[in-house]
Amino acid sequence: MLIPVLDVLFKTDQEFSKIMASPPDGGFSMQSLKDYFYYYLADIIVVNGKEAALIWICVALIGMTTLKNLFKYLAMYFLAVIRNNTVRDLRNRIYTKILHLPLGYFSEERKGDVMAKASNDVQEVEWSIMTSLEAAFREPIAVVGFLVVLFLTSVQLTIFIFIMLPLAGLIIGQIGKSLKKTSSKGQNKMGELLSILEETLTGMRIIKAFNAEGKSIEKFKRFNQDYTTLMIKMYRKRDLASPLSEWMGIAVVAMVLLYGGRLVFQGDLDASFFIGYLALFSQVINPVKALSNASYHVQKGSASMDRIDQILSADEKIINKPDALVKPEFKEHIQYNNVFFKYAKENVLKGVNLEVKKGQTIALVGPSGGGKSTLADLLPRFHDVSEGAILVDNSDIKDIDIQSLRGLMGIVTQQSILFNDTVANNIAFGVENATQEQIVEAAKIANAHEFIEKLENGYDTNIGDGGGKLSGGQKQRLSIARAILKNPPILILDEATSALDTESEKLVQDALNNLMKNRTSIVIAHRLSTIQNADCIYVIEQGEVVESGTHENLIDQNKVYRKLYDLQSFK
Repeated sequence: MLIPVLDVLFKTDQEFSKIMASPPDGGFSMQSLKDYFYYYLADIIVVNGKEAALIWICVALIGMTTLKNLFKYLAMYFLAVIRNNTVRDLRNRIYTKILHLPLGYFSEERKGDVMAKASNDVQEVEWSIMTSLEAAFREPIAVVGFLVVLFLTSVQLTIFIFIMLPLAGLIIGQIGKSLKKTSSKGQNKMGELLSILEETLTGMRIIKAFNAEGKSIEKFKRFNQDYTTLMIKMYRKRDLASPLSEWMGIAVVAMVLLYGGRLVFQGDLDASFFIGYLALFSQVINPVKALSNASYHVQKGSASMDRIDQILSADEKIINKPDALVKPEFKEHIQYNNVFFKYAKENVLKGVNLEVKKGQTIALVGPSGGGKSTLADLLPRFHDVSEGAILVDNSDIKDIDIQSLRGLMGIVTQQSILFNDTVANNIAFGVENATQEQIVEAAKIANAHEFIEKLENGYDTNIGDGGGKLSGGQKQRLSIARAILKNPPILILDEATSALDTESEKLVQDALNNLMKNRTSIVIAHRLSTIQNADCIYVIEQGEVVESGTHENLIDQNKVYRKLYDLQSFK
């Protein structure tokens, strides 16, 4: 629009009459389009005058600008759906993947770092990459379109531009790579910061008890300062994108002005076309600048995406076979056949053999660190055996569908795992369509109904983070009620009473006895008084079964079990 405006202002009436005297020959080319445009423009000027032509051009300019901005808004309107739904799907994938990863993964990773990847890094992807979608879709089309028109307008000037622009792109690209590296370090530091915060919240009681507030603050400040230093460096590099790309754009414009001016002086290019060319080229600068800024953002977000991919690409290890057996019930026995297991290099379990028949209660006892909990964790496939096999009704658990395998089991651990929800929802956790009557019945069997009734809102009382509003015994009885409601044929009780006082232990033990009726139970216990009636007791020491038998048999053997029993009796 600029070129005809200039021509309307500066060409004489005689020149327009001359254009009218020679109509275009036809054809489809840049020159013929230009000839047609000037022919009709000259017609308007000759018939209606220059002022009318200028009004026509201005109306056309406003109309095109209206369309440009309308479509820009519509682009962003629909892009908002893509942007937010993409990030939503990414969060869903991360959360689903976290739930499918084996427990061993989380013993090797810091929880704070996993949380940082699922929150801060996803946010960074949203802001850095998704905000660049507009530039990624629109600006390349704009740049190519402008360059084609520039090329058709003046081949010499455009070739000159093609030589200059790649040099600018190379410099911007190098800074972008440096930004990605710095951003990756910054996100790792944020993961460490969140880990410290998570540990502080978990261990608040110990920090205060040992007067370690000062030391904790000092540690946090040190990591926070490292993170701040990295962020300052990253923002300085990122903020360099806009001024640098603008400066380089203006530098190229200056070179084009110098070179194009010579072409005008030599008569190879009309002055109005050269001014129009410069105006058109100035329009290239904005999309190129937007692309360079987008490149910086993408590099920064790419570092976060790499960290997210560490979770998404992690090996799940424990997965279902394609033809996994669905097992709705437990019929005969559980067998551990020559089971070996190792977390890293050394075996934690070494050739363990044992059997649990349906309806039996077996106990695993022995010194701490012997492998008792690991042995129990292998049955629901929290880990997979390194060698050997575990059979349920003569089927290898690796051949059984994981959900149906775990559906056969109820687990009560030493540390009660409760959620920030109501009492009723905690008891009904994992059980579909549980009725209020079933929840109350399970609580009564677990000796929990009485204290629940005394809570402010009864079964609708929120118990706080991790059940923080309840005592240890109350939390444990809720865990038992949850297991009772599930009504599993196989029970795993991992030191369920060891952390309780005597009064709470009695209530919980009574609840456990109710729970264990007519069920197959694997009980891990340090307090030998709680497992004396077990059908068989296995003594685990350094990953091996060193003794097995009933309580009386093991006392008579006068070995490890007798030693442990005498120590506790003396105590």
